[in-house]
Amino acid sequence: MPSDKPREAIDPAWAWARYEPDARRPWNLALVGHLHRRAGFGGSWPELEQALGDRPQRAVDRLLQPDAGAAEFNRTYDGYEAAAGDVRNLRAWWLRRMILTPQPLLEKMTLFWHGHFGASNRRVNDPPLMLRHVELLRSEALGSYASMLRGVAQDPAALLTLGADANRKAQPSEGFARELFRRYSLGDGNFTEADVRDAARAMTGWFVFRGQLRYIEREHDAAAKKILGNEGPWDRDDVVRIALAQPATPRLVVGKLYRRLISEIDEPSEELIAPLAESFGRDYDVAALVGTMLGSNLFFSPHSYRRRIKCPVEFAVGIVRGLEGLVSTSQLGDDLAGLGQDLYHPPTVKGWEGGHAWITAATLLGRSNLAASLLGGGAPYGDKLDPRQLAEKHGRQTPEAAARFFVDLFLQGDVASGASETLLETAPPPDPPSGGESAKWLRRVVHGLITLPEFQLA
Repeated sequence: MPSDKPREAIDPAWAWARYEPDARRPWNLALVGHLHRRAGFGGSWPELEQALGDRPQRAVDRLLQPDAGAAEFNRTYDGYEAAAGDVRNLRAWWLRRMILTPQPLLEKMTLFWHGHFGASNRRVNDPPLMLRHVELLRSEALGSYASMLRGVAQDPAALLTLGADANRKAQPSEGFARELFRRYSLGDGNFTEADVRDAARAMTGWFVFRGQLRYIEREHDAAAKKILGNEGPWDRDDVVRIALAQPATPRLVVGKLYRRLISEIDEPSEELIAPLAESFGRDYDVAALVGTMLGSNLFFSPHSYRRRIKCPVEFAVGIVRGLEGLVSTSQLGDDLAGLGQDLYHPPTVKGWEGGHAWITAATLLGRSNLAASLLGGGAPYGDKLDPRQLAEKHGRQTPEAAARFFVDLFLQGDVASGASETLLETAPPPDPPSGGESAKWLRRVVHGLITLPEFQLA
């Protein structure tokens, strides 16, 4: 992609203005694929074709405002997950939901908030509470961050994760108050330990008993507290309200979403994110913020293109969705845990580190092995993903046409010069191709494509 703005000086007015295609920056398959990687898990061929036929803003709007079938899908899967008896089954149902959902942006944002809040069943040890926690995140994933934060402040899983399940007047629990300020609102340097102590006092009286949140009035400290310069007889809801009123809070959330949706390579300047933070701080409308980012000049520019490393979930779900199939998500959850991303089990309260931490010699080998297992046609995934059958479904009848189709499907044709040609030349199909050998060859080609460096980038 040719650069049209110097990377060292990004004008915020240009950055957040709506992208309009022109001769220098046409709306093409590469940009469509970029949108679907960031706003989902990579598009299927019908999704990419539909978006290519749309204007960019229409393509973004489709992701933000899915059709009526999405509501029924979500209700159905809410019921399936509620019936899951253990956290491994919950993990499997969530992966299945990501693969089949008509609303990939919702699941992508739910996954983002899962890492942001960092609640883990290793500390909660209660699958139903973890299910309720993720349901809370999904309910506001594209809704109101203010509502989400208020919900998390009274969520048993979040309180148990941070050791705030018994907040007594005589011994206030500071863990949740500190993380509320540090990770969920203000960020380091924008609060003091005195603020933490008084916020913990304001939250006294709340306990988690047998998975239920209970309030014991005699255990609440009703005396005056001073929190971030505001003095009064504050309680839990006041702490959240005061935190949301600070200018640092929208800046922190916008910065985190910038790293997820725009780039994790370049740290945004205060000037660049200021317009978004000012707007977001007025209403905390997540969908509006995400829509602005996804539809912007900056998003559809070299500043953003392939400047994030896919997490293991994005890598695997993108393969399965792209091949329009479904595999054992119990097995997939186990394999993704082995690659460092165990859903419902973020490693720390900071969530997953992400970025370059996802890519090591061991995890690259693990990704290659997982891709081989998914495509292998045998145990443990069976023959659920059939590249040849998919290519024929979309009108690519010859091995060569099928291989080119997968270059477009998974890399949108945008691959380092010679890389795809090398894959096609190293193992040409038999002439004339037999069905079995041709199918095996195509599986090897697809495996080669999805283990290229480009496919590891979102």
